[in-house]
Amino acid sequence: IAEKVARSSVRHSNNTTFNTHFSLSFSMYQVFGLSSAAQVVLGRGVFGQHLSINLGFGIGVTLGIHAAGGISGAHLNAAITLTHCILGNLPWRKLPAYLIGQFLGSFTAVTTIFGLYYDALYDYTKGNFTVTGPTATASIFSTYPAPYVSLLGGFFTEFTATAMLLLGILIIHDEKNNAALKGTQALLTGILVLGIGLGMGMNTGYAINPSRDLPPRVFTAIAGWGMDVFTAGHHWWWVPLTAPILGSLAGVLIHKLFIDFHNQPVSKSRNEKGQPVVETS
Repeated sequence: IAEKVARSSVRHSNNTTFNTHFSLSFSMYQVFGLSSAAQVVLGRGVFGQHLSINLGFGIGVTLGIHAAGGISGAHLNAAITLTHCILGNLPWRKLPAYLIGQFLGSFTAVTTIFGLYYDALYDYTKGNFTVTGPTATASIFSTYPAPYVSLLGGFFTEFTATAMLLLGILIIHDEKNNAALKGTQALLTGILVLGIGLGMGMNTGYAINPSRDLPPRVFTAIAGWGMDVFTAGHHWWWVPLTAPILGSLAGVLIHKLFIDFHNQPVSKSRNEKGQPVVETS
């Protein structure tokens, strides 16, 4: 993965073009996920269930990776981008461009979905946009913990889900082990996100991505939900920013300790599988 990030980072000398393309790819990812959440909530369960949201985000991730993979290395997650910088796989000077692209894409997506479903939102809430209560709609755009979830429990949920995300991504791309077939990585990553939603989405809505959660939260604060978006859930807003970063680092550590340290060099591994090894002097 580090090599792919390094190769992709030299392709975008024009920051404006890069950010525009990056924002578009992130918007695609978010639009599919947020629109599915809006349809489930505003349709009162008639036009979809929890599975619909999981599928929407999974499809969005797959398309976002296809759109941005050749330009940015498919950085659609601020926690993963920061992890690459910490590990030295991505220059720190490139971090602002990646984050700006992600945040602009996320903000564009939430604006689009707000406009798309404004009439339905108004009909559902009678014009009273709330974060909690029987007609709460803020959770369409950002994540909030379930009423029974403690702050510590929610933090651990986001930490664990993001660790599994990173571990899965590293396994999918691990050419020294049993990497996915070329061309299937985006689809498998989308299925990975789908699996996380199916198994770990009940407690917190599986943000697993600061870029997916903070821009919509800021938008909803401006668009009529007010500062409750930051105080709800025992001031939940900071958890989707910090827990995914720590979880991302934990996922890398788990992969390194239990898989990567035991891997053989690529050439040796392929030779044992009966594939030719080309040696150069």
